Amino acid sequence: MKFNTKTIHGGQKHDPAYGAVMPPIYQTSTYAQSTPGGHKGFEYSRTHNPTRQALENALASLENGTFGLAFGSGLAAIDAVIKLLKPGDEVISTNDLYGGSYRLFTKIFEDFGIKFHFIGMQNAANIENYINANTKLIWVETPTNPMMNIIDIITTSKIAKQHKVLLAVDNTFATPYLQQPLELGADIVMHSATKYLGGHSDLVMGALIVKDKMLADKLYFIQNASGAICGPQDAFLALRGIKTLHVRMQRHCENGKAVAEYLAAHPKTENVYWPGFETHPNHDIAKGQMKGFGGMISFVTKGNNYEDAIQIVENLKVFTLAESLGGVESLCGHPASMTHASIPKQERENIGVVDSLIRLSVGIEDVEDLINDLKQAIG
Repeated sequence: MKFNTKTIHGGQKHDPAYGAVMPPIYQTSTYAQSTPGGHKGFEYSRTHNPTRQALENALASLENGTFGLAFGSGLAAIDAVIKLLKPGDEVISTNDLYGGSYRLFTKIFEDFGIKFHFIGMQNAANIENYINANTKLIWVETPTNPMMNIIDIITTSKIAKQHKVLLAVDNTFATPYLQQPLELGADIVMHSATKYLGGHSDLVMGALIVKDKMLADKLYFIQNASGAICGPQDAFLALRGIKTLHVRMQRHCENGKAVAEYLAAHPKTENVYWPGFETHPNHDIAKGQMKGFGGMISFVTKGNNYEDAIQIVENLKVFTLAESLGGVESLCGHPASMTHASIPKQERENIGVVDSLIRLSVGIEDVEDLINDLKQAIG
């Protein structure tokens, strides 16, 4: 199947009970057994649920993986990956990443004896300098949140395989429509399905996709043992959202390009971060590993003034000031005080998350309305 067909049919079967075209919501915690252990593949919904299983099959199909796992949030999915490790193990992570990931790594798992190295990965060869006998995982976001840096997945995967280290890629910003990390050599793909996969700002969910059965079995064990699963209603909503992923992403990319070009030409902006610009660092890598450049954009106003940035996000009318991203509606955020507030100021600013940085999630509205909104807000 081609990708657009996979979003609708990939990994899916009509419901065996009545032939329902859409997977039903199996709102049940348990399942009848004819004798102890005599069941139809489902015994308790923390372990398996037919609606969640349909979603997990769809997720695996989208990423050209073999096994999918759905969790109660993106952070629950990341939590499961780090639980593959043990005290004394080390992780190399990009230094420009979602603040919640940074918080989970440093405030939870460092206390359990796992060591994290946060480094710049724009030059993937730099990663090798930090690998030692204790290194077990490389954690990559690309494009990164919120600086839109691009990390070379193929080169990183070669380094990981050479040193027998797992490579996990947070593919939330790109989605499998634009980028498929497993095809580029990654071992694990993670999504905050809250964002583009769900696509309608009406659910919170995480996902993991892998190819290797031994790795999948470990993650399924953690998923069941820790219990951070999503409910069947959210699984149903995610399945519904995925069916329009390809058409939504096409419009996100079109609108993102127009908005990025408008901002780049604006006299009151200083830096506009979007991988589609030929001047963007690693643009050629983005062009090679992505089908398009997405609808996520960050920019800084001239003078780097905090009050100016706050005034702009307060003035926007079509863009909604809110946490999150990836919905059909356009959102704006102020990373320093919102999504990345958990990262210390000095560390934030070292990677470019300055006080005047504004992040846009460009939706699928009429692009003229979006540009007019920015025009009146920036002045």
